[in-house]
This record gives sequence, C-alpha cells and structure tokens, in this order.
Amino acid sequence: MSKKTARTYEQDTVGDGINSIRKVIEPPREASGHGMKYILIGVSALFLFLMLVLPLIVVISNALREGWDAYMEAVLDEYTQKALKLTLAAALCAAAANTVFGIFASYLLSKYYFRGRQLLATLIDIPFSISPVIAGLLFILTFGNVGWMGAFLKANGIKIVFAVPGVILATIFVTLPFVFRELFPVMNAQGKDEEEAAALMGAGGFAIFRRITFPHIKWALLYGVILCTARALGEFGAVSVISGHLRGKTNTLPLHVEILYNEFNTTAAFAVSSILVVLAVLILIARNIVEWKRK
Repeated sequence: MSKKTARTYEQDTVGDGINSIRKVIEPPREASGHGMKYILIGVSALFLFLMLVLPLIVVISNALREGWDAYMEAVLDEYTQKALKLTLAAALCAAAANTVFGIFASYLLSKYYFRGRQLLATLIDIPFSISPVIAGLLFILTFGNVGWMGAFLKANGIKIVFAVPGVILATIFVTLPFVFRELFPVMNAQGKDEEEAAALMGAGGFAIFRRITFPHIKWALLYGVILCTARALGEFGAVSVISGHLRGKTNTLPLHVEILYNEFNTTAAFAVSSILVVLAVLILIARNIVEWKRK
C-alpha cells in the first residue's frame, strides 16, 4: 500500500470515528418531533391560563361588577385601610427581621464548622414543613393567658395573642427561611478565603462584610427579601388563628377578604382582593428585575 493510500485510509478512518462519536453525543434533532413540543407548550399554557390568568380575570371582573364607585367605596373603606396598613406593617417587620436573621445565620453556617451545624440548618426550615394553622396554635399555647409565658406577659402588661404583636410574630415565623435559603448557597460557594485574607491585612469585621461579603450576596439578599415580602402579604393560616379576627385591629387583608365574603359582600371582597393582586404583580415585576440582574 502506498503512503498516499495509507494516509487517505487513515483520514477516512478518523473521520468515520469522529462522525460515530458525534452521533452518540448529539441527539437527533428530530428525535422528539415537533408534535410533542407543541403538545407540551399547549398543556403548559392551558395550565397557566386556568390556574393563574383566569382567576385574575375573575377577581378583576367581579371587583368592577357594580361599577367604579362601588369599587372605590370598598377599597377606601375604613376597615380596608386599617387591614392594608397592618398587612404592610407585618410584611415590613417580617422582611426586616428575616433579613437580619438570614444574614447572621447564613454567615454562621457557611463560614464556621461546628457540631450541630446541620441540625441548626434543618431547624430553620421548620416553617416550610409545619402547617401555618399549627404555628398559630403554638403561639397561642406559648403566649396565651394559659400558655407557658402567659403569666409573665400578663404581669408585665404585654399582650401578644389577639393583638398586633402576635400578627407580626406569626408572619415572621412563617417567612423565616426565605432570606436564609437564598443567601446560604451563595455564601457557601463563595468560601472564606477572601475574608481570611482581608483579616490578615488588618481589616475589621464590618469592613470585611461591607467590602467583600456584601457585594457577592446583594442580589441574592434582595431576591430573598422579595420572596419573604410576597409570602408575608398573603399569609392567612397562622395569622387567622392568633389574630382573633378583631375587625379594624388585628385583621390583615386576607382575613378582611374572608370576612367580607362570609357576609356575602362579594363585590367588596373581590375589590379588596384586587389590592393583593396589584401588590403581587408589583412584587413579580421586582422579582424578575432582580433575577435578570443576578444573571
């Protein structure tokens, strides 16, 4: 066999081998078929329409069913305004408290290794696994008049159950893991080499956090705060148990909607619900902006 023929044979063999590898690695472009793709898109779009878009249309249409004047009357009602203020206050307190807790807990569990570290991380996730109604009942059994701390609170004139502090505590509890769960993976992946290097160069703890740690976690932190706020605005179960449904005092917007609906005042109920819809849309827009910034 001549050198030219041998070289040609070798090139053909290598080319066949490469083509065989490509066939194994690269799946056929038409293997799944366009039909299946369109079926999946259609099913997904139908599900989203039935579960998200259609309920929103129903809420808005029923809220405006009796006209704009009736809608504004329900929205500007004294009890609605008080419920809105309490809802926003509880969400703000929950976001602030869980931001501080999430930063401290994430820093502790990602930068230090100690016995019981995994147990602590598991305990933080308890609000995800426990029913909000049970959480509200636990607060009553703890802070109520016959609870473990009831005598102490009563002696000092502190009222938590069936009062605003109880609503805020219940909201903080159910939203506890959100900021932590966004920050912990980021801090854990970052490691602690940069912080240790800064400490060796004489930087203080706050300076290390502000100049090194915070720039890495700022978008994850903001994303967690948005998720926490969204969950707090819609909280119903725990707040329903511990609030006592005191109209104008401990009712949040979701509880106020329930009361209006039970009174067969459906137009007002849907009108108040539209406030939550608007807040949800604003939070969704903010969430998408933050997610785009993170990428």
